[in-house]
Amino acid sequence: MDPNALSLTGRPDAPKREKAPHHKSGDHFLRGPIPMDWLYVAARATGHGSGFKVAIALWYLSGLNRQSKTVKLSGTVLRDMGVERHAGYRGLAALEQAGLVSVERRSGQSPIVSILGVGEG
Repeated sequence: MDPNALSLTGRPDAPKREKAPHHKSGDHFLRGPIPMDWLYVAARATGHGSGFKVAIALWYLSGLNRQSKTVKLSGTVLRDMGVERHAGYRGLAALEQAGLVSVERRSGQSPIVSILGVGEG
């Protein structure tokens, strides 16, 4: 028996390993690493969907600010992700309830959000 005959590499029917799409220079991108346990909790805590978009927006803003734990959540970023203002409030509240973030709300201004570790909040 030839062990090379069992190998998937080099066979015509073997799936090709291609790299995932990569951002181009000047494009926006999501920076990681992002803990999967944090994303799992966020996904379960935000049943209506907008909360998960808020979570991704927070990590995006964190990456823009050199992986800062604390970010200013702008309405512009949420709108770009398809999240309306009141849905953003609900999503942020769901993340806060799940203990993933702490929020400093200021009247007439964007909230200041601190990303917490799972079990930290």
